[in-house]
Amino acid sequence: MKRSIPVFTMVIICFFTMMGCRPSVTIDPDTIAYRPLDFSPQQPERVELPNGIIIYILEDHELPLLNVTAVARTGSMYDPVGKEGLAELAGIVMRTGGTAAMTGDAIDAELDFMAGNVSVKIEKDTATISLSVLKGDSEPGMKIFSDILMHPAFEEKKLQEKKDLKIEMLRRIYDNPRNMAFREFSHIMYGDNPRGRLSTVSSVGAITRDDCVMFHNQFFFPRNIMISITGDTTTEDAIALINRHFAAWRLSGDIPRVPLPNVNLKGSVNFLFKDLPQSIIIMGLFAPGKYDPDHYAFEVLDFIVGSGGFRSRIFGTIRNRLGLAYSAGSFYSPRNEFGVFGAYAMTKAETTAQVLSVLRSILDDAKDVGVTDEELFWAKRSIINNFVFSFSSAEKISMQQLLLEYHDLPQDFLTSYRYRIDSLTTSDLLRVAQTYFTVDETTVFVLGNEEKFDMPLSTFGMVTEVRRDDAEVGNSNENP
Repeated sequence: MKRSIPVFTMVIICFFTMMGCRPSVTIDPDTIAYRPLDFSPQQPERVELPNGIIIYILEDHELPLLNVTAVARTGSMYDPVGKEGLAELAGIVMRTGGTAAMTGDAIDAELDFMAGNVSVKIEKDTATISLSVLKGDSEPGMKIFSDILMHPAFEEKKLQEKKDLKIEMLRRIYDNPRNMAFREFSHIMYGDNPRGRLSTVSSVGAITRDDCVMFHNQFFFPRNIMISITGDTTTEDAIALINRHFAAWRLSGDIPRVPLPNVNLKGSVNFLFKDLPQSIIIMGLFAPGKYDPDHYAFEVLDFIVGSGGFRSRIFGTIRNRLGLAYSAGSFYSPRNEFGVFGAYAMTKAETTAQVLSVLRSILDDAKDVGVTDEELFWAKRSIINNFVFSFSSAEKISMQQLLLEYHDLPQDFLTSYRYRIDSLTTSDLLRVAQTYFTVDETTVFVLGNEEKFDMPLSTFGMVTEVRRDDAEVGNSNENP
């Protein structure tokens, strides 16, 4: 028995040694065959109340929860001149500043007791008010939600607290170079258009409670509200719940039309000084909107150029191959009638001009040579596979359908999306790149210390210097 132990041990050693000597088999994930993706999301029920509120309802009985989201057509692009920041501030104080029936502190205590949550967020062109509560608390939760939506009190104390916090943030944002750069880039892209106006210390300081009340009265009325309600409820119960709290709301109003930005911008080079060891570079241009059939091809083109992560051209070239940036990529923000594209990189000051040249050459290459079949296959598959995660819950499904109507998009926009992406060819992307990627007409913004640059920015065109006083800090949304 004692002699059998070494023999057994040797057998085991030999087995694992032989297994280790076998060549490893690496499977290319792009070659894996799998069944076609079956994508058939549920359809929420659409109901319009007599007062004009539109409701999308989708039952989901997996958990005893109720999720409600209201969307209103408003945003910071409607801020009055001299009161920039009003929409954002009004949204914050709608949530914290109480209602006609309860103080803000009482609302917080009630929500804490029922483990519920209410949030209000107003962005550039959309306001969202959301509620999440247990099914058993749907009645008191909806009471709070509806009062915040219809009867906010905008308590003076809460308003002043949020104004002070916002002003302090504005004073400090120059210490966050990344936010500062994207804020200023957005302002330059939109110019005098209301979408480009930014809140400042003085504009926030000028906002009063009366301004908040007037803003709410102007934009929050039934025909400007759409509501998604999902969770452990029935369609009949959901309609009854909304009716109990909103049926008596009979206000009316009109939403002013904001002019479109000038999408025919001439190329420019803009510079904001900040004594940093790094530079932040952003190149931007106007791109197709969601109404434009080129939207699909441009989305795939952007993914290949920079928003697709490690395998995208900007990241792969500037960071992986050249090692010139710790953050690089692109973004594409499509609105209905127009979109904004930006390519960016953050590099050391001594390689600023080199990185800017590489960014320009990547766009030029996409325009002159196009993309490869391999890049197109990878991008289409990634986008299509990621698309289904927009429908991973009843709440997301209902909101996607609601936003179709909110943005006045075709009913088949979502159902045809995968087909439209999948049917794109390299020729489609080349045509779109040749249409939009005119490097000499891009808007360039650089934040940094030009004395440390490897070449002067004037190498790329006449430079407009952004004065710090002119860039009195404001909203910090990264993507315009």
